Amino acid sequence: MARRPTSLDIAQLAGVSQPTVSRALRGVKTVNPQTRARIEAIARQLNYAVDKNASSLRSQATHTLALLFFEEAAEEDGAINPFFLSMLGSITRASAKAGYDLLISFQQLSGDWHVDYQDSHKADGIILLGYGDYDTYRVRLDHLAEQGSHVVRWGAVGTGPGAITVGSDNRDGGAQATGHLISQGRRRIAFLGTADSRYPEIEERYRGYCAALASAGLVRDETLRVDAITLEDAGEDAIAELWRRGADYDAIFAASDSIAIGAMRALAAAGRSVPGDVAIVGFDDIPSASLTSPPLSTVAQDARQAGEVLVATLLSRLRGEAVTPAPLATRLVVRASSGG
Repeated sequence: MARRPTSLDIAQLAGVSQPTVSRALRGVKTVNPQTRARIEAIARQLNYAVDKNASSLRSQATHTLALLFFEEAAEEDGAINPFFLSMLGSITRASAKAGYDLLISFQQLSGDWHVDYQDSHKADGIILLGYGDYDTYRVRLDHLAEQGSHVVRWGAVGTGPGAITVGSDNRDGGAQATGHLISQGRRRIAFLGTADSRYPEIEERYRGYCAALASAGLVRDETLRVDAITLEDAGEDAIAELWRRGADYDAIFAASDSIAIGAMRALAAAGRSVPGDVAIVGFDDIPSASLTSPPLSTVAQDARQAGEVLVATLLSRLRGEAVTPAPLATRLVVRASSGG
């Protein structure tokens, strides 16, 4: 065939209509499996490739997903939690496998990202990543939902009006971390992380911490809870706050690895040994967690699975399918910082 093959050529050879060819090559499940197989075989024989531009014009779809990273508030430059960056490869692969391009952007929570993307039809759906004050962007999520937009976010499962939320079992992870420290003979365990409704994931980790203390018959001490966002500097500041309070503690459960790493740095500067004087467990299992001195014990979230589930959930929403994601399991990784 001298000219470029078309879907009409495939339809004629397969003995079906052109719309059937289009649906089959898009993977629409209503097409008979045998018919789809025949159409796909003919398409391969003709070296036929779907024209994404033409398809987009017909369906008003961009065949693009937007991945928005939200930066943490900081005095100088914004920062991205390394755990979210570790999900990038998985999200990119899953999008490409499904035939979607991925548009990646870094955003401030205070910006008009809800207008810049799906409102202006830059993408068929949006994936949101980033810790931040949940109340800050809840209104924007509602706005997108009212428009029928397709949004999936990473966060605490069960939160997110107007959006499907995919996330880990943060409460169980917090209980695992705290239970491990208790098993090492620690009884005065500090919690570093902002545990309130503005940060639902951290709040769930704190609830797991509280549950583990209660299960062991230990009394929760509010002087051992210090607010900290997921930055290393915040971990250092939290240690300084515990010192100002005169708090007596022999262990720390930090709500993120970044907080834990900052805390370890501050403890070393103060001449306190880890894990001799203070045992520490973090959360996320970012790449640098195994490179600290001593290596950091942590609660691992599966970044690869997280990215795949985020994309699969968003694509299900694009197809109009009902989705109810379940929390993803976490896993305790014991290294030298906890004395395990």
